[in-house]
Amino acid sequence: MNDKMIAENVLSLLKGVADLYLHGTVESACPKVHGAFEKTLTETLCMQHEVYNEMSAKGWYPATQVEQQKIDQLKQKYATA
Repeated sequence: MNDKMIAENVLSLLKGVADLYLHGTVESACPKVHGAFEKTLTETLCMQHEVYNEMSAKGWYPATQVEQQKIDQLKQKYATA
């Protein structure tokens, strides 16, 4: 397994864990439990962002620029909806 595959697996795992912590935060009725989930969610999102930044810097997670015209078309579409 190479570094890119490891990073992809870590990023995927962090995304899944963040989803679980989000649901735990939203569903918790106890303030202490809510706070614990919220803190852990924030930490997980920070880790996910760091992994993404490293992958992006190495060209392993390229982002595509969207044309301004397409953005404007979507804005118009949903502004009238």
